[in-house]
Amino acid sequence: MRKLHLLLIVLLPLLGLSQSHLYEKPPVFPNCENTAVDSLKICFTQSLNQHIFDNFKTPEVATEANYKGDVKVLFEVDKNGVFNIIYIDAIYPELKTEVERVFGLLPKIKPGTYNSNAIFFQYSMPIQIPLVNPALMVTEAAKNAEVENEISNEIDSINASTMKYDMFEYSSTLNIPFTHNYYSKFDAEMNMVGTNSHTASKPFMYDEVKPYYDLKAEKESLSKSKDTWFSRKFWDEHLVELQAKDYWLIIDPVFDLAIGKDTDADFSYTFNNTRGIVMQGGFGKKFSFSTSFLESQGRFPQYFNSYAERIKAYPEAGIIPGRGIAKRFKEDAFDYPVAEAYLSYTPAKFMNVQFGHGRNFIGDGYRSLLQSDVSSPHTYLKLNAKFWKIKYTSNWMWLRDVRDEVIVDDSYLTKYMANHYLSWNISKKFNLGLFESVMWTDTNGRGFDINYLNPIIFFRALEFESGQGSGNAILGMTAKYKWNNKFNLYGQFILDEFSLEDVKARNDSWKNKFGFQLGAKYYNAFNVKNLLLQFEYNQVRPYTYSHNTIVNNYAHNNQPMAHLWGANFKEGILIARYNYKRWSADAKLIFGLRGLDFDDGSDDFSYGGDIYRDYNERPFDNGVVIGQGNKTHTINAELQGAYILNVASNLRLFGSVIYRDFDPESQTATTFSNSTVWFNFGLRTDIFNWYYDL
Repeated sequence: MRKLHLLLIVLLPLLGLSQSHLYEKPPVFPNCENTAVDSLKICFTQSLNQHIFDNFKTPEVATEANYKGDVKVLFEVDKNGVFNIIYIDAIYPELKTEVERVFGLLPKIKPGTYNSNAIFFQYSMPIQIPLVNPALMVTEAAKNAEVENEISNEIDSINASTMKYDMFEYSSTLNIPFTHNYYSKFDAEMNMVGTNSHTASKPFMYDEVKPYYDLKAEKESLSKSKDTWFSRKFWDEHLVELQAKDYWLIIDPVFDLAIGKDTDADFSYTFNNTRGIVMQGGFGKKFSFSTSFLESQGRFPQYFNSYAERIKAYPEAGIIPGRGIAKRFKEDAFDYPVAEAYLSYTPAKFMNVQFGHGRNFIGDGYRSLLQSDVSSPHTYLKLNAKFWKIKYTSNWMWLRDVRDEVIVDDSYLTKYMANHYLSWNISKKFNLGLFESVMWTDTNGRGFDINYLNPIIFFRALEFESGQGSGNAILGMTAKYKWNNKFNLYGQFILDEFSLEDVKARNDSWKNKFGFQLGAKYYNAFNVKNLLLQFEYNQVRPYTYSHNTIVNNYAHNNQPMAHLWGANFKEGILIARYNYKRWSADAKLIFGLRGLDFDDGSDDFSYGGDIYRDYNERPFDNGVVIGQGNKTHTINAELQGAYILNVASNLRLFGSVIYRDFDPESQTATTFSNSTVWFNFGLRTDIFNWYYDL
């Protein structure tokens, strides 16, 4: 017990000393009486320095010697507020005398206190010779106090600098998530006669759409509730919204939760269970970013599951079209994580550079014969330049071939793709686009061929210089004619290989590998606002997109980089889209003819529909026509309705019904007749396209 008392006797003075600053108040000059307590020390120092500067006269001996130094003074302010000098250290006696005179002129001030009781305060200070006007210079004590205050209040200052979120993304260089339904909202405005917009290269950035359609105003017009935090976050706002002068950030959860019924399936129901997060933001006016991660499990209609298993990456269970490689989940479902992200940098008004992992699309139609978003996300570097009446897009991509026959040391084969697309508004009504693309692999250890980094060179010439087997070059063209503000025509042409001699011979040579698209859009159809009607026809000849090296096919992760069906097909599409406030409805009818391989053991030829096969495995050189091989007629019909719950994240309730009829002439293990109806209902953050029309 005695030891405890001794310890308390020793510690209590120390504790009292450590906390004493909480109860101290320094001496106060008259001009400091209205100063905040936290600033009294600074005010005392500044007032004393100003008094010395105003009254101190440098002795002649110091002036003649051009003396530069200081006088150190130790003094106190007693309980009565009187200044008393304790010690002076100076090189000249005259300096000491002058200090005593100046301190003698100091007025009596309010003494310092501790717990409201007057006490002595001792100070040590230097007087700099020659004198410096304190009004022109913040004292060291003031500087230290200011720095200390900034550090101790750094978090509070950040919070104080943030502002109410002003939907900054709608004027940023972020990409607008590409879905056909969402883009139909502003398609009419982007395609008005006389606009200098370029609508083929997608996704669009928000600042590209802003001059033609006010997405921010639309969101505000759909605002539902501002009463409570929960109601605002549920109906109108991002989950996290943060904005300051130089940066902004938004965060949202992502859901794709659905349950359905496939009438042709052995299992009882279909489902999808996607949960994830998307984070987007910007720093200044030039830099923005987006990143998302989704964790998913799903079981789809039987035809979709079978296709996913057929294109699987060894040794996994399958590849979900448009999503990525999947593992087995339970016995008959898939587990497929997906991550997408990109950085967007705009060094000048006419230029934007993006580096990311995602997908891009070129075209004005539902399909693209040049570059589509039907494959899995992939790494890309994209350059957009817009000037005069031209928009120029260069895209470099890192892709994969995941088939068993090309895997080395359990590693998928990396291949590369580069393309250029030039869009030119020749007149108020007519737009012309020129496209070229090349696919290549790590031939002779060249890796990513630096020659293809040139954004303005012709790939076809480079491919010829590198050798026939070095790459697969493709040329293309797009066109659009705006008949008026309600009606426009569009089209594409793709050329993989061409033999003029064979064209003249009219022998339907296999060498003439090309395809084309023709389409029309009718905006505000029949004077119904926001009703879009669309017709599209696509056809691609056999062996287009394929190559004799197999790996140089126009594909990624066993999925085409262009049309979902590969090649050797004809297709007609009818689409109707309608938007009204938070409601939307879509109807789609696709009917087509496809030429597939037999793969029955007796006929293993390639008939040109499977772009992954070597085109030298063809059965004949001439008489090659669309639909050759296992001729298959297919019909896909879809009707979907949706209601937007959250207009900021595009979270919506949806219901859909899909009818699919697949009718080949010859039944094989992988190609067989199938007719099904799939009912599907759920909750979805609509930020990418699902293509169920296989």
